[in-house]
Amino acid sequence: MKTIKIILYSALFLVTVSCTGDFDEINTKQNGFESSELSAKFFITETQYQLYAPGRFEYWRAHLIHADRFAGQFTFGHDVSWWSDGLSYTYNGGYTDASWGWFSNYFGKVKNFLELTKPGGDFENDRMYATGLIIKSLYYQMYTDTFGMIPYSEAGVEGNLTPKYDSQQEIYTGIIADLDEAMTIIGSQTSTGVLVDDLGNNDLYCGGDLQKWKKLANTLKLRIGMRALGATGENFATTTINEALNNPLLDDTTGSVTMEKDVKIGQFGSGAYGDVWTNFGGGSDWTMGATLINSLKKNNDPRLSIYAAPAPGGEFVFEKSASNPNYQEQLDFMISNLDEANATYTKTIVGDKTTLVIDANQYIGQPTRLNGLIKPMVKFDMFSKPSSIIIQATGKGVPVYPEIIMTSAEAYFLKAEAAVRGIGSGNAQSLFESGIREAMKLWNVPSGDVDTYVTNEAIANISAGTLEEKLEKIATQRWLASYTDGFEAWAVVRDYGYPKELADGVSNTAIFELGTLNGKYPQRLRYGSGAQSNPNYTNAVSTQGADNQGTKLWFAK
Repeated sequence: MKTIKIILYSALFLVTVSCTGDFDEINTKQNGFESSELSAKFFITETQYQLYAPGRFEYWRAHLIHADRFAGQFTFGHDVSWWSDGLSYTYNGGYTDASWGWFSNYFGKVKNFLELTKPGGDFENDRMYATGLIIKSLYYQMYTDTFGMIPYSEAGVEGNLTPKYDSQQEIYTGIIADLDEAMTIIGSQTSTGVLVDDLGNNDLYCGGDLQKWKKLANTLKLRIGMRALGATGENFATTTINEALNNPLLDDTTGSVTMEKDVKIGQFGSGAYGDVWTNFGGGSDWTMGATLINSLKKNNDPRLSIYAAPAPGGEFVFEKSASNPNYQEQLDFMISNLDEANATYTKTIVGDKTTLVIDANQYIGQPTRLNGLIKPMVKFDMFSKPSSIIIQATGKGVPVYPEIIMTSAEAYFLKAEAAVRGIGSGNAQSLFESGIREAMKLWNVPSGDVDTYVTNEAIANISAGTLEEKLEKIATQRWLASYTDGFEAWAVVRDYGYPKELADGVSNTAIFELGTLNGKYPQRLRYGSGAQSNPNYTNAVSTQGADNQGTKLWFAK
């Protein structure tokens, strides 16, 4: 049996390293691999990248069509787009099923890694097992914050094809237990072993640095504690927060945990925004959300030109039509959006035609959630697009912005929030400033520009004001720092209610897509169509609320 396993793992190993580009050793191994040369480290890489950069199909549907747009970062609905920006605000079973399928199917990947490394596993290694527990925790936090109640405690139990759906409170406490176990296992260790037992470069998150893994785990623990704080019936948040605050977190010495994009796997194995942008023409392209662009502009944020590209501008003609009774209201709205962005333009009216000439190289965002009625007026070149590093396709030999796993900025922002809420200790303003500096580091903002921003902008100052005003600024900075991490940015809006412009939803049917939500802000994704085959689905719906996008999750109530 052992021989058979070695052969199978050797075959899997060959596939794995060929996907990650490590060909040199294979070329020297004409007679296969000895058992001593095999290790679970060769199975962690796919487990990691599939969680944050799945194939193009899933990346497009889960990240771009849902989370990034709910977060107000990106918008469809311009005149070249295949869709109005009501897409996903009006329920679409196909796109929802794709998102559900990616989440629910991912569990097998992390489970397999845990099985390999657990006590008695074929590649038993307690320290690798600890990293697996942390990956599992990252996964379940994102999974439950997207759908709410999901299979957790009975997921993967052999013979159980209909696992129960656990509550968010149960899942959060389970995640915390796993994180505590992982941090205890790691202790003071710095690596998972030597030679073939050292994760090293196979570890896309922390490069084999176990102390960074430990700080990542503790920062996730703090996130979960802060998110659960004040939720109905929670009885663990304050204890969890204090425990996390009393142990090392990601900081300005460790930096953030990000994952470089692999240029050799290929977009169908691991996708990026640019793989969508460059393959389908303008129909699939998107613009920058007005809420994000205006927030950056109004506060002189130096990340503006790094996050976004200036709008091309040009001449745009709008003609009144008897078939559109909302023409004037829609035109006035489009002009007001230019004014909100402090854009420079000229307006000329001749008869039924209005001509706008918009200066080039201005940063102008597109309002979120525009419907199909106004779509002909939403000219693609009126608006900013993502910057080149965001929409760069993989495999071209050009840098692509890495995936955010967890930022040191968030650790500081959470510590600042704890301080303003009277939990723990520390100077809230100092912690807040450190969070801003760490967020800027992610984008290589010059230190002088950061100094100017921190010194001069009110949004960087929580030394005065009401508790709610301070929380709004903390929430806004967390949201800004989560650019390209749509799932976390969306969770921030649901948790805090900021930016208010997004959280308040929409109501004007002449301009906005009210969708299945009737204008409300999306609180979750619906379960995929396969979920109903589990008899426990009914209990989940009766406990959590109707299976629609408007049902608030436990942490957001």
